[in-house]
Amino acid sequence: MPLDSATTAQQRADARTGQDEREVAGLDALELGPQRLVEPNGFAVWGKRLWDASWPKALALVLVLGAWQAVVWSEWKPEFVFPGPDKVLPVLLGEVTTPRFWEAMQVTMQRALSGFALAVVVGVLVGVAVSRIKPLRAAIGSLITGLQTMPSIVWFPFAMLLYGITESAIMFVIILGAAPSIANGLVSGIDYVSPNLLRVGQVVGLRGIARYRYLIVPAALPTFVAGLKQGWAFAWRSLMAGELLVIIDQQNSIGWALSQARTMNNSERLLSYILIVLIIGIVIDIFFSYADKSIRKRWGIST
Repeated sequence: MPLDSATTAQQRADARTGQDEREVAGLDALELGPQRLVEPNGFAVWGKRLWDASWPKALALVLVLGAWQAVVWSEWKPEFVFPGPDKVLPVLLGEVTTPRFWEAMQVTMQRALSGFALAVVVGVLVGVAVSRIKPLRAAIGSLITGLQTMPSIVWFPFAMLLYGITESAIMFVIILGAAPSIANGLVSGIDYVSPNLLRVGQVVGLRGIARYRYLIVPAALPTFVAGLKQGWAFAWRSLMAGELLVIIDQQNSIGWALSQARTMNNSERLLSYILIVLIIGIVIDIFFSYADKSIRKRWGIST
């Protein structure tokens, strides 16, 4: 080969190599550059998540307060009967700074958490038994759904007949209100476990309690969490009805505060405690939503 041709071929090869290296460098810059240059810190990530989660709720709160004030301005009811947020919110802020309020909050939340915990135990035991024993499902499956649809306030006369005006009457109604929803959630989750997954568990030797602990219950977890969320809603409503009906030696609680505000025709204080009940419900709902989102993310269903 002539010297000039060899030199030209070498120059062409070098040019192609240089072009390939520039293209690879460009791709690296496109892929890695933004990550290196704009990588957010932990505070920025949490701040964005907090903002994304809070601004829709803040907007909804503003809309509700605006609609509330508009109804007051329409003079639908006299202002001493239906006061506006400009009168109720200062009373609410005044209540949360008193020891009496925190005593009432402690009593109510202790009842709510203990009653819900007992309902979870009962609901899980019933749900596992019904899902495992087919004759039992045929016998009481519809009964559980019927109990779930019954208003919890219907049980209070019977509960007071059984236990008198005591904490046990309130716990009895909370369990009857929440346990059926929890049991149905667990049964539905177990029913939707993939048969292929069950066969894999059988192959690896999972039997009895281990089969439920390591395979069925984790697979049924999303539906079970939905049942827990619904069970908490029933438990909370049952508790509020119980505290309004079962007054235990004038023991301070949120329900008792509501009853006292109604007795004294104090509409500002009455509405402030209604807002407190609503806020507690929203906070608990945020907790269950976070648990559901975490499960979905762990399973790769959402990001």
